[in-house]
Amino acid sequence: MSEGREQDQPEEREGAVRPSTAAARRERRASSRPAARKDGSSAESKKSVAKSDSSDEGAKKGRPTKTREGQEKRPSLIGRGFRYIREVIGELRKVIWPTRKQLVTYTGVVLVFVVFMVALVWGLDLGFGAAVFELFG
Repeated sequence: MSEGREQDQPEEREGAVRPSTAAARRERRASSRPAARKDGSSAESKKSVAKSDSSDEGAKKGRPTKTREGQEKRPSLIGRGFRYIREVIGELRKVIWPTRKQLVTYTGVVLVFVVFMVALVWGLDLGFGAAVFELFG
């Protein structure tokens, strides 16, 4: 089966060896791309930025977390409660409420389905009860 695939490959690939490990594949991909930094900037632009501003160290990953000194204090429990109520009312205004006809239709569908399921479970219970009674008498 693999011989058929080898015949389908172009002739230029016959001499090339496929990398067998993930590290080898990454190395092969990296060698075919232009050199770029992990943060997305090229090496030349990074050099020019480093020459003009050497305080770029604070923007890198691994910097300490900002303190909360400049932030506002958390609102009180009552304030958070009022905010929650306002947000609930705002979300309820976005709801598309069903019309009376839709509401009656959906309610009817639900009630019919519930009656059907109750009848199904009742029938199965009656059947299994009769079978068990016949088996164990």
